[in-house]
Amino acid sequence: MAKIKPFRALFYNQEKFKDLSKVTCPPYDIISPQKQTYLHNLNPYNLIHILLGKDSQEENKYRRAGRYFREWLKEKILIQDESSAIYFYSQQYKLKGESRTRLGFIALLGLPDKEEIVFSHEHTRLEPKEDRLRLLKQVKANLSPIFVVFQDTKRIIQRIEQAKIHGKPPFIEIRDDEKNIHKLWRLDSQDIIGQIQKSVSAENILIADGHHRYEVAIAYRELMKEKLGSITGNEDFNYILAYFTNTEARGLTILPIHRLVRLSYAMDNQELLSSLGDYFDAEEVKDKTRFFFLMEKGGRSEHLIGMYKEKRLWLLRLKNVKLLDKLLMDKAKEYRPLDISILNQIILKNILKLDLEDKENIIFSPNHQEIIECVDTNPNYIAFLLNPVKIQQVMGVALKGERMPSKSTYFYPKVLSGLVINKFNEAKI
Repeated sequence: MAKIKPFRALFYNQEKFKDLSKVTCPPYDIISPQKQTYLHNLNPYNLIHILLGKDSQEENKYRRAGRYFREWLKEKILIQDESSAIYFYSQQYKLKGESRTRLGFIALLGLPDKEEIVFSHEHTRLEPKEDRLRLLKQVKANLSPIFVVFQDTKRIIQRIEQAKIHGKPPFIEIRDDEKNIHKLWRLDSQDIIGQIQKSVSAENILIADGHHRYEVAIAYRELMKEKLGSITGNEDFNYILAYFTNTEARGLTILPIHRLVRLSYAMDNQELLSSLGDYFDAEEVKDKTRFFFLMEKGGRSEHLIGMYKEKRLWLLRLKNVKLLDKLLMDKAKEYRPLDISILNQIILKNILKLDLEDKENIIFSPNHQEIIECVDTNPNYIAFLLNPVKIQQVMGVALKGERMPSKSTYFYPKVLSGLVINKFNEAKI
């Protein structure tokens, strides 16, 4: 049974900062080096200085983050809510010219002990987990929420929005640099909080974003168990800051994450297509607009992967889906037909002989134009373009105990970091 509770959030002090877009930032794991530099220069109090500090010979970046965090609290850059609440969160955004709104709330999610009540859908890597654990030890706070989804069969999010939120001004409103509008309201009624807790407790919880932070939170809890000898289960480190939204919501958008592959050797189009021919029918499409139209249309009913190399575009259609039963026989049937599974197992691993964990030569991006432009700079580059994974596929894989390959989904828009922060009560640690 999933356990959630309200908390006293830290916010940026709006008496000091009239435009909170200058001090909030995206989640750490989607910030490019260029974006990191931009945010560092944007404002000396942007959360990036704590969340993703730059390396320095003068000072360890994790200790510096902890020092900044304590100083910002002392200087009232960050202030704490007077009482506990759950925070209702609205994100208004546009996708292909269409306006959408995603609704949800931010609360604390209890970390499970034995029974698995929170499901992960992606594999994690050791390096980012070590990085986040070192930061957590210094700041002793959840700086940004993980992103979780649940089916919301009781329609609690929609009911609260209609009864308690609609028509009421938010206490925080931010327009980010992608022109998405973020709004936040406090929910402190014990009756409303009780309804949310009861509704969520009956649902399966799936992590959409934040797998590394979730596993780090569990690791930190285990460290605290060792340090303290015994715990009650109610300590702050037994919870993690989480944003909750509905799997069935119209505003829930998943974008694909494409692959830019860098080969260590030259392979011309004819050689590549010949290798692919055992598994795929390849159709060249000369017009880019038509290519993406056919990609989207075909993705509704068939296994389709796009490929770009040497200024030419192809649609790759899997010839025989039964191949997947042989190549991925150790995986659940829900895992095998995913386009990313096909790309990884057949193309990247079997044909191109790549190590799937080779992050130097397999680069991820949700921006197809960005990786297409990269391909044009180097004849050894190939772009593989994907359709988005459906939320039903994500849930199906996770509930079977499987994990999808890293960087399989890009939930959009991202939840802002610095909107609310969960500070542990150090007196109880």
